[in-house]
Amino acid sequence: MDASLVTTPEAGPGLIRWRYLWYVAAALLVLVVAIAAGNIWFLDWVHVMSGVLWTGIDLFMGFVIGPIIRSVPVPVRKEIIIRLTPVTLFLMPTLSIMTSTAGWFLAVQLGFMQLPWPQFGWIAAALALVTLMTIQGLGYLLPTSVRVCLEIQKPVPDGPKIGRMMSRFYYVVASQGVMQIAIIVVMAKLATGV
Repeated sequence: MDASLVTTPEAGPGLIRWRYLWYVAAALLVLVVAIAAGNIWFLDWVHVMSGVLWTGIDLFMGFVIGPIIRSVPVPVRKEIIIRLTPVTLFLMPTLSIMTSTAGWFLAVQLGFMQLPWPQFGWIAAALALVTLMTIQGLGYLLPTSVRVCLEIQKPVPDGPKIGRMMSRFYYVVASQGVMQIAIIVVMAKLATGV
């Protein structure tokens, strides 16, 4: 076998890649600067870019990477999960925090929080969707991914246990995808006039 094709995990077993904290800190610093500056264009840019990344990665992972992972042999699946989980452990929470926080401050600055009903219904829908996605993401998807990654790294992974952990996972990922599309509809409505 060609030695250039052989790779090893970045830092061995485990989930925490401490250097990713620098990227998280830099991203959150951009968010803080955008909020403190009070510049609507910059705040909107942070909101849109982090939202595009969050939504795009979520949909790509759920509808492209997920089916591929399920279709490859277990050793390949293990290698993908071991490398992917440490990245998503930092990336996805950061993007969700940036998107929702920038969105909140943007809505306040643009006066959307003062809209009367039924126009405020669009803001309420956005708040409900982002709350549900955050609860699902941080409360179920992320912990399940971590537990699966830890289990799969064991010398003898418990396949049935992994199967039980993943039994609802794909349905929750699909619901995240539906909510991501729904929030795009809401954002398009807000961007074109309430």
